[in-house]
Amino acid sequence: MRRLLATGVALVAALSFAFVGVWAFAYPEPDHKNIKYLLWKHGLYRMDLDTASVTMIGDANRDILVLGKSKVELRKKFGYLSTLSEASTYLRGCYENYDWKSMDVLFIRKSPWMIVFSGHKATQLVLIKGC
Repeated sequence: MRRLLATGVALVAALSFAFVGVWAFAYPEPDHKNIKYLLWKHGLYRMDLDTASVTMIGDANRDILVLGKSKVELRKKFGYLSTLSEASTYLRGCYENYDWKSMDVLFIRKSPWMIVFSGHKATQLVLIKGC
């Protein structure tokens, strides 16, 4: 009986490792279906945060990472947020020339992701490109 149980456990472990290996091979970084990104998204893995912010571009459900969160919660998730004065000239120009002017915003790290705040909570996640 013990031998059968040990064989079953070993088989389940081997199949699990094989499944994760195939998944990682099928969806390499920076694919939003990559296992590292999915685990990071749910707080179960510490991945490179710059890679995570790039990977968010393909994630249709990326808003759940940001909307409704406070600045403190977002800093905990993304490591740091850049202020408007720390953002690139391009990002500042987009901010100035569109509807976000005079809104409270932060950028995820050095990425083109801008977070718009209303009060203490994030209300909009904007990928700035082509402005």
